[in-house]
Amino acid sequence: MRDSAESLNIGIKSMVAAVVTVAAMLVFAGACAEKAESVDVAFSPDSSYTMRATGVSSLISDSGITRYRLIAEEWLIFSKAAEPYWYFPEGFYVEQFDSLFNPEGSVKADTAYYFINKEEWLLISNVRLTNLQDEKFDSEKITWNQKERRIHSDEYIRIEQKEKIITGYGFDSNQEMTHYRIFNPQGTFPIPEDNAAGTDNSVDSSQPNPVDVAEPATDEGTP
Repeated sequence: MRDSAESLNIGIKSMVAAVVTVAAMLVFAGACAEKAESVDVAFSPDSSYTMRATGVSSLISDSGITRYRLIAEEWLIFSKAAEPYWYFPEGFYVEQFDSLFNPEGSVKADTAYYFINKEEWLLISNVRLTNLQDEKFDSEKITWNQKERRIHSDEYIRIEQKEKIITGYGFDSNQEMTHYRIFNPQGTFPIPEDNAAGTDNSVDSSQPNPVDVAEPATDEGTP
């Protein structure tokens, strides 16, 4: 679990860096979107965007190798708002690749906000995080605070591992996804044998128990 969690953490952090890279490109060059436009200075800072990009579909390189794909139908930047933020109203998807262009992880949501000063993502509707081991974390709303190094949801959560599916309501985790708990667990279900061999209903004792309420994570560097 630790290897997969670290892969998820590294992947998500790298994807955020990729998004920031594209944002900088939009601001300074406007080259990553089909259409980028500036707004007249006569606007309300909290309700009027300072930049808009549509049809964003960009491959991003790292050290000369294509490592990321960013897709967003619309990207609005509210840099003059009291709480500056980015808004993706029509869907948000970022995928990470290895050096051979094989998928390593992804983040997607129907709607996404990024609050710049808080360093916090709010992902809404059909949210899915996928890591290198193809483990999937699904919910209707997930908040990820990079400053506090916490991932949290008050909504229904579904965690699909290789051999079982864990469900419940209310989810809290450290950023590395190594210590987490479901506040109102609903159950643990085995993956059918045609999808995974040697499956049972038990929770692996080497992993944090997601059914019983666990003690809060005490990771170094986590508030």
